[in-house]
Amino acid sequence: MRDATPKTIHLEDYRPPAFLVDQVHLWFDLREEGTSVRSRLSMRRNPAVASGQDLWLDGEELKPVSFILDGKLLPESACSISESGVRIDAPPDEFVLETEVEIAPENNTAFEGLYRSGNMFCTQCEAEGFRRITWFPDRPDVMARFTTTIEADKARYPILLSNGNPSDVQDLENGRHRITWNDPFPKPSYLFALVAGNLALLQDSFVTASGRSVDLRIYSEPENIDKCGYAMRSLKEAMRWDEATYGREYDLDIFMIVAVNDFNMGAMENKGLNIFNAKLLLALPETATDADYRAIEGVVAHEYFHNWTGNRITCRDWFQLSLKEGFTVYRDQEFSADMGSRSVKRIQDVRMLRAHQFAEDASPMAHPVRPDSYMEINNFYTLTVYEKGAEVVRMQANLLGPERFRKATDLYFDRHDGEAVTTDDFVACMEEAGGKDLTQFKRWYSQSGTPELLIRSKYNADRKQLELSVTQTCPPTPGQPEKLPMHIPLAIGLIDPEGNDLPVTLDGETSPGPTTRVLELQEKTERFVFSDLGNRPVLSLMRDFSAPVKAGYEYDAGELMFLLAHDSNGFARWDAAQLLHLQVLESLISDPEARLPDGYLQAIEKALANRSEDRELLAELLTLPSESYVGDQMDVIDVDAIHTARTGLMRRIAQELRQMFFSVYEACSDNAAFSHEHAAMARRALKNLALRYLSMLEGDAEVEALVRRQYEAQQNMTDVSAALSCSVHAEMPSAGQLLADFEQRWKAQPLVMDKWFSIQATSRQPDLVPHIRALMQHPGFTLRNPNRVRALIGAFVSGNPVRFHTPDGAGYRLLADVVLELDGTNPQIASRLVRTMSRWRKYDDNRSRLMRTQLQRIRETDGLSKDVLEIVSKSLEG
Repeated sequence: MRDATPKTIHLEDYRPPAFLVDQVHLWFDLREEGTSVRSRLSMRRNPAVASGQDLWLDGEELKPVSFILDGKLLPESACSISESGVRIDAPPDEFVLETEVEIAPENNTAFEGLYRSGNMFCTQCEAEGFRRITWFPDRPDVMARFTTTIEADKARYPILLSNGNPSDVQDLENGRHRITWNDPFPKPSYLFALVAGNLALLQDSFVTASGRSVDLRIYSEPENIDKCGYAMRSLKEAMRWDEATYGREYDLDIFMIVAVNDFNMGAMENKGLNIFNAKLLLALPETATDADYRAIEGVVAHEYFHNWTGNRITCRDWFQLSLKEGFTVYRDQEFSADMGSRSVKRIQDVRMLRAHQFAEDASPMAHPVRPDSYMEINNFYTLTVYEKGAEVVRMQANLLGPERFRKATDLYFDRHDGEAVTTDDFVACMEEAGGKDLTQFKRWYSQSGTPELLIRSKYNADRKQLELSVTQTCPPTPGQPEKLPMHIPLAIGLIDPEGNDLPVTLDGETSPGPTTRVLELQEKTERFVFSDLGNRPVLSLMRDFSAPVKAGYEYDAGELMFLLAHDSNGFARWDAAQLLHLQVLESLISDPEARLPDGYLQAIEKALANRSEDRELLAELLTLPSESYVGDQMDVIDVDAIHTARTGLMRRIAQELRQMFFSVYEACSDNAAFSHEHAAMARRALKNLALRYLSMLEGDAEVEALVRRQYEAQQNMTDVSAALSCSVHAEMPSAGQLLADFEQRWKAQPLVMDKWFSIQATSRQPDLVPHIRALMQHPGFTLRNPNRVRALIGAFVSGNPVRFHTPDGAGYRLLADVVLELDGTNPQIASRLVRTMSRWRKYDDNRSRLMRTQLQRIRETDGLSKDVLEIVSKSLEG
């Protein structure tokens, strides 16, 4: 039952738990209809809390059977049961509480707690799913040792898994069997996991730095086990990297991963038993793209790294969510950077941050990295908490330097192992081991919004000095109209007219400075003077994106083309290219007949001709900013003008450089065996960028033949999906035939069909909304599976601005219909989708009115979940 009056939870109201749990023993009797869960909790009063309080246990959608306190059945008068939990009057200071409940995993469509995914039982307990399994103080600061016994039909569920190490395996009567798992490490309830099913196993091992052998196991449905090899490879690389980089060894004898088809999140780091959305675990060259492989590598590493940054040390309360997620995202980003191209990885992470997290900061959904309040915690698994949280950790790492940062993380792990802590505890370790005062820096955790830097420079030829003036501001955000100055690291370089890096030497220094210098901004306005500069240098700003800010500096097109050609920092080169492309697009939006800047096409041609370049970096340099990102730079988003300008610019570039793109395509094509090493991925990235530009040439028979040949070669899914996308998005005559062929080939593999849905959802055909509704009736689509919803509806509303924002509001009505239907079964997914309309005020009057109407329609619906209610209310009121 839904809470009729959802309440807001505030950080300032945090209180320690009145009771602690030392030991938990759970017994699961899994049945096709109705599952029995018994628990035995060894509990005691928290000595840090005043005595006299009653015991509160969280519990939702539980059918109570019994409560037994210290061996005696509790009378009904001693238990006050509500829709959110149970209160037990005046328990003793130490006691054992035994309970039994009945739950219905087979009817659990929200995928929280224990649920059925196909023929498999599985769990998802973060953030507050454990309360759907049994009565418990379901909060992260209650850590206990768990023992779990599972009983089920052996023929249907031969594999029974939980946290820790297995023991006491028994065959029972009536074809059933039982196993017990013991987890020696205290953990909060959100890290509990259970899986039962008929699963195949991929097994390997890893020898730790101290010589222990760890049994590695990946489970999936039997037909998918051949797709788990890359995930196993990524796991072993992550284990090796974490030992070398952070000195962290794995601590159990066994590490398990399970692929699950129905999963709201990407994956879950449950202690010793990670549960993964199958999309982020299964890969073969013919079914997965290079982007899929990279995502698998990153997410496998992320969940493994959580073993220390999230499991051994967890967060005290959910306001501290970034303590584990921000730190772990930073760790997985650095791991992936070491596995491939560091520049390209940084570019990809920043592109996503700017396109989505900056937009979140500029919306009614804006909140600090450490939020002050929430109505539904599931709504705070956001890009701000994860991605901006990672940037906050990165800034600390850069301010301290590698050696002191490693010393600080060692202190953090040693001091807080086995504890539930806060972001303040993390920063205290950075300060103590790093020898740096981070008092002002902590505002990054408490202030929301994206800081903006206004940067001005002035060169004095007589003194051979460059003066830099930097002013920081931060726009108002909900609940925070005024902002204090932040502690911002600004990495810069200086480049001479020949393209060489110069020492960045501050006035008064007696020796040359480094070629990349990190300036620390702490006041609202700061002034820096650099000496020994014989000529005016070109300023290279925000090298490696040293802080999550918007840096405003008035580059002209010539300076940007110079940086594109000469900057030694890969990220700064890409950033200059993005600014250059953006300037061109903005001029075309204002005047569709505007001339391109002198040298613009030549700069692109020169880059394409550079055969020694990292091909993947080159593909990034020549990729135009997305339509959504261009819109974010406008006071009022003009989706039609943006689409026309971007499409026209791509076509103009393709027309002028047609032969060069053909040449690049041929140079990047070969018939070598598939490889997922960086060089091979980079070659495919540049080849398919060339194909995408060429596909903009309307009615070009040679291009269409090239697209068709690439599709029909079926060399790998990266090339196949790129060719199909080009055909569909360019509305080539062959598009329908290729779509039909793809469907016939892959209709039995849902994860591959997701690509088919997404390509159509992001097409530019004018009647797209009716087509999306028709695709929702396709046999391969279901609203019950989060991956299908994200592939079709998510891709449409987030990846196709010009068609989602049609002037008649058809896209908004479609989204509202889906949100309302999903809200009754899976409110988490519904609330994530509806965020797309939270920035309705950024659009013209007609579109704003139509979006507001649909938001009001959703809010006025009876029985709305608090997940969706919170997002819609903030959107309308913010």
